[in-house]
Amino acid sequence: MRTPPDQPVATTAKTTYDYKIGQVIVASSAGTMIEWYDFYLYGTLAVFFSTLFYPQGHPTAAFLASLATFGAGFAVRPFGALVFGRVGDLVGRKYAFLVTLTIMGGATTAVGLLPTYEQIGIAAPIILVLLRLLQGLALGGEYGGAATYVAEHAPDHKRGYYTSYIQTTATLGFFLALAVVLATRVSVGDAAFKQWGWRVPFLVSALLLAVSFYIRLKLRESPLFSKLKDAGKTSKAPIKESLGSKRNWKLILLALFGATAGQAVVWYTGQFYALYFLQQTLKIDYVTSYLIIAAALFLGTPFFIVFGKLSDTLGRKKIMMAGCLLAALTYVPIYMGMHKFANPLNPIMLTVFVLIQVIYVTMVYGPIAAFLVELFPAKIRYTSMSLPYHLGNGEFGGFTPLIASAIVAATGNIYAGLAYPIAIALLTFVVGSLYLPETNHVRIWDEVEEK
Repeated sequence: MRTPPDQPVATTAKTTYDYKIGQVIVASSAGTMIEWYDFYLYGTLAVFFSTLFYPQGHPTAAFLASLATFGAGFAVRPFGALVFGRVGDLVGRKYAFLVTLTIMGGATTAVGLLPTYEQIGIAAPIILVLLRLLQGLALGGEYGGAATYVAEHAPDHKRGYYTSYIQTTATLGFFLALAVVLATRVSVGDAAFKQWGWRVPFLVSALLLAVSFYIRLKLRESPLFSKLKDAGKTSKAPIKESLGSKRNWKLILLALFGATAGQAVVWYTGQFYALYFLQQTLKIDYVTSYLIIAAALFLGTPFFIVFGKLSDTLGRKKIMMAGCLLAALTYVPIYMGMHKFANPLNPIMLTVFVLIQVIYVTMVYGPIAAFLVELFPAKIRYTSMSLPYHLGNGEFGGFTPLIASAIVAATGNIYAGLAYPIAIALLTFVVGSLYLPETNHVRIWDEVEEK
């Protein structure tokens, strides 16, 4: 891969950059994937955790409490976006996502050492929630930094393509979590896994943290941010400038309701809710359900790159809106099909139905990093883009499994929970189609090259 043509990525006034865009992508993506792995380990084991950290006697209530704890990590992500977004816009992109990586890895490793409810009582779920909050804060600062860092190395005409590699990391992190959990469970057996084996995937995070921290430590600051800093054009108060401007608030709200809210519910429905539907509703065993989801993720992941690249020519908006609309129109027949092929079990057809959902995920998620980067000015980009992303994914997306499962529990209709993601996806389709600007023509380097 070549460095971006006709842009000052090779040198700035004070810094020389002798690595290529491919190295930037690999180094950034590796750390981001590990953070997603850490964050989604809990989601992968949410059904199992309900038996470890909550009082027994009412399995449905324990499961919903476990999902609520899963959601707690999402609730604080917007606060992490503001805290670490400010650091990234003041100090630099690299420093911010080194800090977030350390916090995430430390909190995840601590979960692997946490005593269960049987051992320390009510303190167990309390500490677990606190650790989930730390994970959420860290992730709130991670994504915006990684996406911005790659985007600010990329040429304007290939920004969707290059940032789409960062977009694969969330699904790859989930895939890695599934793979490690499955490998551990098969290796030690069900009895040992329930007793102590569940800790292994969390403790593995300490090793992954060390490796990814070393890789990121060798990175230099984004060339665009360095040039902005050398020119004295960085923001002195990123949060104030992001939240104190009527124009910027309009962009934040438009990005939230016209893009990230719908993207979020499609993402979490197509992967996490699909997993819980297989396990809780269809009563498919853990190994088979993990393999179905993992196979769909493996087959679908390359489409992040496909749609990211297409967005450079077709536009970000068209692809994202199409993904939201298709998801909203087809979720009910897809889940009816899953129910049909669960008994007798047909894992191939179940994988196909999950894969279709993953394709929708790649349509809404593949182009969105480039879109958010292009929507906001460089000096407050980290803070401003992180906020609507994590409001959408934290509040709308992260609670999708809980809200959908609660609707099913309240109504007794196994398809009723789909009303939530369908409604949000349709909302985003309408708002985005009517008001969302197309951004694939934006030249982000023009801002720092102005005299």
